[in-house]
Amino acid sequence: MERIRTPEAMRAWADARRAGGARIGLVPTMGYLHAGHVSLVRIAREAGSEAVAATIFVNPMQFGPGEDFEKYPRDEARDLGMLEAAGVDAVYLPGAGEMYPEGHRTFVEVTGVSQGLCGAARPGHFRGVATVVAKLFLASKPHVAVFGKKDYQQLAVIRAMNRDLDFGIEIVGAPIVREGDGLAMSSRNVYLSGEDRIAARCLSRGLFRAKELFGKGERDAGTLVGASRREIETEPRVKMEYAEGRDPDTLAPLTGRVDAVTILVAAKVGRTRLIDNITLGKESGGDAS
Repeated sequence: MERIRTPEAMRAWADARRAGGARIGLVPTMGYLHAGHVSLVRIAREAGSEAVAATIFVNPMQFGPGEDFEKYPRDEARDLGMLEAAGVDAVYLPGAGEMYPEGHRTFVEVTGVSQGLCGAARPGHFRGVATVVAKLFLASKPHVAVFGKKDYQQLAVIRAMNRDLDFGIEIVGAPIVREGDGLAMSSRNVYLSGEDRIAARCLSRGLFRAKELFGKGERDAGTLVGASRREIETEPRVKMEYAEGRDPDTLAPLTGRVDAVTILVAAKVGRTRLIDNITLGKESGGDAS
């Protein structure tokens, strides 16, 4: 497994693979990997990638003032071991100086799908996400890129950017991987301990409650979202940020009767901000775009 530190070296790696006729798959991460990240590597292979590259970069541009950039968990040696075991061919590990050299003045902003939800709570976050992903795409030149659906709004932003800027990359959304008790896997789960870890299960319980109602025939978006919210709010250690029903493809707010809806939730458990979501009904846009 090759370890690559600069954009120039990453482009050279990608050019060589393309010249040899290989289909390149990309798995962007911020490191501190878990089983969900490893599943993205497998899905990249299943999407026909003969060469899979992963990236590890904790992107300062997507963290706001007072957020956890400095304390975000990092363990490069552990991550590299996991990626090598998963069969990754190359890992791109740029530093902040390589990604944002002195004089950097260019940013990517996706309007529409970036508004509301996490975009409201974290101003500038999705500008940082879109900018760094664009740079990762340009360096690694993938045919396919895989992102987890846990960050559902992020996935929508990346799909919109890919379409609007003509990257021509197949974007694959990978299913959420959960702990045995339902909690969505996240690098930030390391912040949870004791009673907070137990309390965090309420997010998935709320979503599964909506799924139960949907399975019994309930189709009113407000009723489904309200059931999720009420279940989450029964946990006193949790401070609700939002629970909303959105169109699975466009993220437009939904009310009234629906055939499909994505319910997205965010809450603070102690000092840790967690997000989760579930899609009920058929996703008309599929998993790739």
